[in-house]
Amino acid sequence: MEKLELFPLKNTRLDDPFWNKYTHLVTKQIIPYQWEALNDRVSGAEPSHCISNFEVAADLKKGTFEGAVFQDTDVAKWLEAVAYSLSYEPDSALEENADEVIDLIGKAQQPDGYINTYFTILAPEHRWKNLREGHELYTAGHLLEAAVAYYKITGKDKFLNIMRKFADLICEVFHTKEYERAVPGHQEIEIGLIKLSEVTGDRKYMDMAKDFIDRRGTEPNYLVTEHMNPLWIDIFKDRNPFLPEYSQCHKPVRKQDTAEGHSVRATYMYCAMADLAAAYDDKELFAACERLWNNIVEKRMYITGGIGSSGAYERFTTDYDLPNDSGYCETCASIGLALFSRRMAQITRNGKYIDTMERALYNTVLAGIAMDGKSFFYVNPLEVWPGNCLDHTSMEHVKPVRQKWFGVACCPPNIARTLASLGEYVYFQKDGNLWINMFVSGQTSLSFEDGTMTIVQDTRFPFEGKVNLHITADRSSSSSIALHIPGYARNYKITVDSKDIQPEIEDGYAYFEGCFSDTEITVTFDMPAHFTYANPNVRADAGKVAIEKGPLVYCLEEIDNGRRLANIYIDTNAPLQEQYDDHLLGGTCTILAKGRRTSEGSGNDQSLYSGKPPSFEDTDLMFIPYCYWNNRTPGEMSVWVKY
Repeated sequence: MEKLELFPLKNTRLDDPFWNKYTHLVTKQIIPYQWEALNDRVSGAEPSHCISNFEVAADLKKGTFEGAVFQDTDVAKWLEAVAYSLSYEPDSALEENADEVIDLIGKAQQPDGYINTYFTILAPEHRWKNLREGHELYTAGHLLEAAVAYYKITGKDKFLNIMRKFADLICEVFHTKEYERAVPGHQEIEIGLIKLSEVTGDRKYMDMAKDFIDRRGTEPNYLVTEHMNPLWIDIFKDRNPFLPEYSQCHKPVRKQDTAEGHSVRATYMYCAMADLAAAYDDKELFAACERLWNNIVEKRMYITGGIGSSGAYERFTTDYDLPNDSGYCETCASIGLALFSRRMAQITRNGKYIDTMERALYNTVLAGIAMDGKSFFYVNPLEVWPGNCLDHTSMEHVKPVRQKWFGVACCPPNIARTLASLGEYVYFQKDGNLWINMFVSGQTSLSFEDGTMTIVQDTRFPFEGKVNLHITADRSSSSSIALHIPGYARNYKITVDSKDIQPEIEDGYAYFEGCFSDTEITVTFDMPAHFTYANPNVRADAGKVAIEKGPLVYCLEEIDNGRRLANIYIDTNAPLQEQYDDHLLGGTCTILAKGRRTSEGSGNDQSLYSGKPPSFEDTDLMFIPYCYWNNRTPGEMSVWVKY
């Protein structure tokens, strides 16, 4: 299996009307704000303790560990976001700040290479004694990803060497007899080891990742039995029994057919499985990836690209169980789905995976951050009634407004690193050939032995279905350009230098060959707003309809449509009207529709129950993109509407 390569971020400059609303915040707002949060300097926000924990572990100050056992990962993802941002917006002060954090991590590193502030401060004798809950390998994985990113962008190897020493320790420990069957409770180390192997050329790190994947779900099951060790430490104090499905260790990975358990753990594992399948040409492992991806997308994914429908265990449940008001849809899970889908596209060159990647990025991932970059959703349901989002109820995980920070703050820095690395989703490359996956304005360039090729992309997507590509090259040899044709595109037309052409189409990509010395490619397609109906097995959406336009899912908000959105019925026979508003939410396309709603004066308003049917009145409805909801006045929101 020949895997397409991610495009170097330093070669890409994105400047897009839609994405600028978020990507321009990365260095101006998001990274500085999150640095303040990591240092516990955001008023009214839950404390992070991250930097403080490293200072205590490094013996730079007195104190103890505070926060969750995996708190170190927030620093790691912040550093990864910083690295990506430096590729397109150099900032000497920010880089110096990052270098100081890396120095701090190095000072907290133990003589044998170990890094984890929880165990270093609170329980050094219990290292590796609760892999189910301890998150040592999960934390190591995020630190490894950050170190690789920082090295690739800046060329500085201090962080890489720090983490390589830790990775060497992991490879040593987990090949001893005591740990020869051990696996991480929360997957992520596999991704970090794979990236370390790719950047260093040392295969032992890749082999260690493969060992972790191959061991998982085999008998005797390490995660099920490890609590019998007398040095096992109970971290979570969870009275519920451990469910092997929760950590995807219920079966060997090659025999898994359905997405089970904690959705973030699952998608991170699937990412590693895809990488390893390509690296070892493991067709059986890749077949498992295909089955698991299909199960998610065909039976366990929300229309917004959200996954993990249950707040209990943050997990997948069963096919078609997709409740709207209590749906969990953790932001990190959709990032995991986007990463998994991207890898599947790299391996297969099939555009269907890009369609799902887009769905997650444009909807749930963006909904996870406010348009000022300073507040966040951990949970992303498709229906919100603020009045019933009460603590100590089944709805306590749903927040009616974005939060300044979280005690468990995995999502905010995960969004930061995703937005900072957006260019890696837009383009792939291989052997001098280019794949264009997403329509995002900007410029990118490819370097060859005999010259360069530059592509300038200009579009107002996702609100307009037109893309102009201006390609210039100063080389004599030919290249191939593959252009993604989204599944939602209708009447797709392509011109090259103003001439209509019919390029070769394969698996959702249009292929062009040529020298492209000075070439203009124009792509036009229709993507009208339209009604979408759920599979009848999705009981939560029976008798309801949603609205989509291109990759965007739309929703009703109380500020535009009044309260009690559940009492609205949309008229699916009336045409939808698209209306672009320059002044709304930084410029957006709204969708106008006709419908009816129960009248405020209906008899049912006077008593809890009544034998009198409600009366209805006509109403005009306005839908906005789901990703923008809750950026104005807090209130009700709904994606699915009765019809």
